[in-house]
Amino acid sequence: MTRRLHPAWLVAAVAFVALVGAAGFRATPAVMLHPLHEEFRWPIATISAAVSINLILYGLTAPFAAALMEKFGIRRVVSGALVLVATGSGLTVFMNASWQLILCWGVLVGLGTGSMALAFVATVTGRWFVKRRGLVTGVLTAGGAAGQLVFLPLLATVIEANGWRTASLIVAGSALAVVPLVLWRLRDRPADLGVTAYGAAPDEDPEPAPVTGGAAARALGALRAAARTRAFWLLAGGFAICGATTNGLVGTHFIPAAHDHGMTETTAASLLALVGLFDIAGTIASGWLTDRVDSRVLLGAYYALRGGSLLVLPSLFAESAGPSMLVFIIFYGLDWVATVPPTVALCREYFGASGAVVFGWVFASHQIGAAVAATSAGLIRDQLGTYALAWYVAGGLSIGAAVLSLLLRRTGKVVPMTIEPPKPKVPVGWRLRPAED
Repeated sequence: MTRRLHPAWLVAAVAFVALVGAAGFRATPAVMLHPLHEEFRWPIATISAAVSINLILYGLTAPFAAALMEKFGIRRVVSGALVLVATGSGLTVFMNASWQLILCWGVLVGLGTGSMALAFVATVTGRWFVKRRGLVTGVLTAGGAAGQLVFLPLLATVIEANGWRTASLIVAGSALAVVPLVLWRLRDRPADLGVTAYGAAPDEDPEPAPVTGGAAARALGALRAAARTRAFWLLAGGFAICGATTNGLVGTHFIPAAHDHGMTETTAASLLALVGLFDIAGTIASGWLTDRVDSRVLLGAYYALRGGSLLVLPSLFAESAGPSMLVFIIFYGLDWVATVPPTVALCREYFGASGAVVFGWVFASHQIGAAVAATSAGLIRDQLGTYALAWYVAGGLSIGAAVLSLLLRRTGKVVPMTIEPPKPKVPVGWRLRPAED
């Protein structure tokens, strides 16, 4: 007899494709920064401000998107998000003022990609998996790295040959191309297919019914309850530094910083894509470790190692990528978003059924940190003519994040949450199959 593939794996596969696209779409401004500066003569800080708004909305949208997924379903939210990305990217070809860049790449693309951010990962793994949850979280998170790997070198080459407008249209077309796949294969809950979550025992609690209350009230209520705990602020503080030292600084300014030292943008984009390649391995390994090792210890080690690597980065820039830079790329890449699986696990440990929404707020802090770093690094570059100070500050902050992570208290109990979603009426004769908590 052949063993049938559990539908959870198909859902995870489609989610991976959507996450690959979301990460690639969001990272695109990194290769457009200098072309926009050269064509429109806008200051680097102005263009960085558009990236900052993108990063903030990418994070702030996450908890509301997680709540919307609870109310309207994953499929509808993700499909709408892809259409929003396509609209924002496509409209950029008509812009002639910096506020239009902020509207298109900052607001529209930020909202769209934020709806497919890491809270989406927490929602999918929380609903569809009991066993292998940490590993699947790592694989889906690695989709972000794969997005960089696929899009950045391609778009850098397209921009060099055909200009940034062609690249914007490629992003728009790619986003629309994913919509049919999402509508075809992505499912909201195991009960929709008459199955339980992967690895769920038959006697486990039934899967929670869809939320009928307002998504905004659900998201804000989860924040109010979580904000009364020490764990939330330690997680949010560490993750804010995580965002500042990845998306905000390296993701946005590595290419222009390398260009300042004579390296071509195509070469720098390829190095950044290589970070994504090694991040795939690092994040999957982190997910595997999260199922086996205390997440607090993992976070402390990840942040400390990242801090050390950023402190040496300024001395590695040159016209070509030497062996030392390649060592940095490999080391830093393995650590890029390895922090996500243990952070998701800790949110679930401390906040239980509200873990996905609370993680959305923790992820919002990640993007606020990224936005501050993106703008601050642009200002440092404009004022000092070099990014060196930005790298040193980021290294010190990463070591501070390691300390915050190790201050988290070990507990086997879920922190009580005062918010409870309203319970819908289930028609007579309906029965929800067993699933996870």
